[in-house]
Amino acid sequence: MARFCSLFSSSSGNCSYVGQPDGGILIDVGVTAKRTAETLDCIGVDIGSVGAIFVTHEHSDHIQGIRVLASKHRIPVYASAGTLEALAENGTLNGKFPAEVIPAQGIEVNGMFIRPFHTPHDSRESLGYTVETADGNRLAVATDIGKITDEVLGNITCCQLVMLESNHDVRMLQNNPNYPYMLKRRILSDKGHLSNDVCAATAADLIESGTTRLILGHLSKENNLPELAYQSTYNALSTRGMEESSDYILRVAGTGTPKMMVF
Repeated sequence: MARFCSLFSSSSGNCSYVGQPDGGILIDVGVTAKRTAETLDCIGVDIGSVGAIFVTHEHSDHIQGIRVLASKHRIPVYASAGTLEALAENGTLNGKFPAEVIPAQGIEVNGMFIRPFHTPHDSRESLGYTVETADGNRLAVATDIGKITDEVLGNITCCQLVMLESNHDVRMLQNNPNYPYMLKRRILSDKGHLSNDVCAATAADLIESGTTRLILGHLSKENNLPELAYQSTYNALSTRGMEESSDYILRVAGTGTPKMMVF
């Protein structure tokens, strides 16, 4: 049996843990190494059992703690070629830990098989990841996505668990006086972030394809509310006749405590 835990998920920092009895992996380390290790300890995970860190892209809310954490514990780091180039340029790669391009066909770590897929985002070469556990279950982490492409949808469909971006409420974003026009345009673009509405429609398709556990992630603190994100997806699922608890489990990440799911 495996478990997935969203340790941190917001525009301030992102980090997820996937593990089995033999050990686990991290997807992004967007908070300090100290906070990451402390939070892992809180859920009963020894940092020494983390076999690798998989990086989605080079934005600071996804890489802040990688240099210190990976250096201290000699944890291998995997990412796309473009992301590794960006990490080398910004000083994250210091030669004190292995850093490699993840093969397109995927790689095995601690009894799990991790595969990358490309995501549309305003970064060098961003990725999402699917993880297949030893018992054959699959999960996907798909955040920082401007739109749902065929590649994204093809990889997250039929996963038992999906962490999907529900970044912003469009009306809140459009009416936010503290966000300049160009920033709003960037977020709403095909290389920006998924809105609650797009997330909800995609979530309904996923549940129909066999997904049973959904975690809404990467919520904007300025342009969203956990209850808005939850209600948007809940309404979309209800409209298609799906019932919570019997057909699916729905959680919102980044609301103060790590969100754990066993699958």
